Amino acid sequence: MSSPLLPRSSGILLHPTSLPGPFGIGDLGPVAYRWIETLAAMKQSWWQILPLGPTGAGDSPYQSFSAFAGNTHLLSPELLAEEGLVGPEWWAYEHFDEQRVDYPRVSRFKAQLLRTAWEAFGRGQAPHLRQPFETYCHAQASWLEDYALFMAIRAALGEARLADWPSELLQRKPSAIQEIRKQLDQEVGMHQFGQFLFDQQWSRLRKFAAERRIKIFGDAPIFVALDSADVWANPSEFLLDPYGQPQVVAGVPPDYFSADGQHWGNPIYDWDRMEQNGYAWWCARLQRQLEQVDLIRLDHFRGFSQAWHIPAGETTARHGEWVDGPGIKLFHRLREALRGLPIVAEDLGVITPDVHELRDNLGLPGMRVLQFALDGPANPHWPHNFVPHCVCYTGTHDNDTVNGWYATLDDHARHYLARTLGKPITNPAWDLIAYAWSSVAVLAIAPLQDVLSLGSEARMNRPGVAHGNWQWRVRFDQFHHDTIARLAELTTLYNRVPHTPS
Repeated sequence: MSSPLLPRSSGILLHPTSLPGPFGIGDLGPVAYRWIETLAAMKQSWWQILPLGPTGAGDSPYQSFSAFAGNTHLLSPELLAEEGLVGPEWWAYEHFDEQRVDYPRVSRFKAQLLRTAWEAFGRGQAPHLRQPFETYCHAQASWLEDYALFMAIRAALGEARLADWPSELLQRKPSAIQEIRKQLDQEVGMHQFGQFLFDQQWSRLRKFAAERRIKIFGDAPIFVALDSADVWANPSEFLLDPYGQPQVVAGVPPDYFSADGQHWGNPIYDWDRMEQNGYAWWCARLQRQLEQVDLIRLDHFRGFSQAWHIPAGETTARHGEWVDGPGIKLFHRLREALRGLPIVAEDLGVITPDVHELRDNLGLPGMRVLQFALDGPANPHWPHNFVPHCVCYTGTHDNDTVNGWYATLDDHARHYLARTLGKPITNPAWDLIAYAWSSVAVLAIAPLQDVLSLGSEARMNRPGVAHGNWQWRVRFDQFHHDTIARLAELTTLYNRVPHTPS
């Protein structure tokens, strides 16, 4: 079963930070355009990314300072030079690690890049951007003003967490907000300008992709960070105490990934309050995201049925309780506001029948991951158990690479995998890519690490580990022309090249 949005097709998972390039982190510049052309040459239809927001704790895309803003670490110095905002001499003496993202150094570099561009703009350079910037600030004011002020205050307080702000600012006392806004006028403007530049660069890249029939598959974390503009600007939408501290925090109980569960620390929504205002924040959030992507992976879909509420004082996720979420009421409102539900439900982990019922009642495709399929023939992650209306992955950003995972399997598991595939395992990553591509799943996705047959050194994230994640970058010398031809051939063979209407 397919639809106009989801014809039988395939794609590659690669966050923009993992793109190669000279500036310490992948960005939205020339290399990103080459990547789009590479996707097209491989006959792929989808570029799947992680959340695009500005990263906070642990540099995680799932701990962002805003559910609406873009990550200015992705700004391309080369494109800013084309706009006349910086000169090539500005970065001539910068040399970065090409294999890993050194976030502290990259953060300093990109912060100074934005400041340089803002100061140049203030001196009258790039005058062609003045009217578009004013128009942008007006159009995005509902979230942009709070976000820019939040970031400016945070910097002025020495990057203090929201919980440590002075009470008059934390509680948004009008006189205090008016005074700090006046004091930080230039800093607020700089953060607004950064968002304008991000949207400008991202929109151009997405247009380039659409012209080559590449769609963007985005990602929306169910929860937002406690240290975020979202919580600061909308405290009544969350289960907080009178001092702005969470009463409970989010996570999941012990599971496949972690014996202690996952203690995310995110505040949890006051769903009753949200229902009273028609889930306005959620509607605005996904409307904003659909300005940037074509399809959204809704992370932790299980949490919309029931979420794991961990008492705020707990240090692990072992102790908590499942509490009902908004269920189908939220999605009826979203369907009305968005004129559809271009959503994939991330329904992984320990899933109860009510979650499947919610997903199926909404007509959303779920996810299947081949690395989760080894415990028996009835496992839903084996392709022989797929329904067509699902998205099949060799692995996700939370998994090891297929080759790294395979290296950890014992002889029994390797034998069972070979029997199920009906052939000896010669290249684990490509054997599973072929298995995914040949399945009935309407959409098949592989991380680029698997396409390149990389090992555990290329893993993106280790759930439950606070540091050292999100750093992997692909190198130019890891990509070979025969890889492009091989995936294009496989995609054609398994009928995943959507037919173009005549």
